[in-house]
Amino acid sequence: ELVKNLIAQFDEALLLESHNFHQTVQKAVGHFRAAPHRQPALAGLSYPAEPAALKNLLRDYLDSVDEVTPLAAESRGIISPHIDYPRGGPVYAGVWAAAAEAIQQAEFIIVLGTDHNGGLGTLTLTPQNYASPLGVMPTDQRVVNRLADVLGPDVAFADELHHRREHSIELVLIWLQYMRQGNPCPMLPVLTGSFYHFMTGHANIEDDRILVDFVNVLRDEMAQRRTVIVASGDLAHLGPAFDEAPLDAAAHAQMKTDDDALLENLCQGNAESFFNFMKAGQFRRNVCGLSPFYLTLQALGQTQGQVLSYDRCPADTTNTSFVSVCGLVWQ
Repeated sequence: ELVKNLIAQFDEALLLESHNFHQTVQKAVGHFRAAPHRQPALAGLSYPAEPAALKNLLRDYLDSVDEVTPLAAESRGIISPHIDYPRGGPVYAGVWAAAAEAIQQAEFIIVLGTDHNGGLGTLTLTPQNYASPLGVMPTDQRVVNRLADVLGPDVAFADELHHRREHSIELVLIWLQYMRQGNPCPMLPVLTGSFYHFMTGHANIEDDRILVDFVNVLRDEMAQRRTVIVASGDLAHLGPAFDEAPLDAAAHAQMKTDDDALLENLCQGNAESFFNFMKAGQFRRNVCGLSPFYLTLQALGQTQGQVLSYDRCPADTTNTSFVSVCGLVWQ
């Protein structure tokens, strides 16, 4: 009886993969999709919920950029941080200001954001539109449906509820909307899971048909209209806040050295080179943008990048943990 009671409590708390659990998930997905748009999860918490205050905040970050180097409208992809604005605001501003013309002229925008709760190699879609205090960005339903047909709906939407709270797309969406001056544009929001199994040799990325088919669809869509891909990901996460050793002055300096090597590789614009570089040991630095960076490079094909901004942001109160972030544009 004790065991039965315990199981019943686990089931009620949705801790078991049971009929009750799956039924509850389906109800939650239905409720999520029935809403007119995905509600911003961090408005009023991580950034102002009032549009004028939010615009003022972003304008202040842009005004603080020492020198903006406008890039050509042909820029096809960018790396944007997804760290909170108080720590990463200037890095966001550096890359979004430089890529403004490409963002404004884009006819289709793909956002590949790290799924911090995602499984191994997952790609998670949603037909839902994304909203922020600056308005609603429509999700391209046709492309979502096409990908769901190719990947299979069980794959494409298995973790759709992760979109509700994940910040990696939300925090770049606001910059997208601001730089486009409120002009909506069809968007494809995709959450990408961990590549740990590829990094450790437990799976071969070249044999993963889901990723291959996904990239092929993106390439085909990109060939039909002016497209910009936004890879929303941060760089290394080091120190006790991430179950790593504390960073002293020497380790802090080494973090910059390792990041420079990573950024140099990313600027080479070759997906295979980047993958091999990360697999050789860099993945152990907890680079959370690994999967969106790789998939963006695969979709773009051979390209060349330019680093616009970079910083190492404190991640604890003792300055022994840091997250590095960058802004980069691929031509």
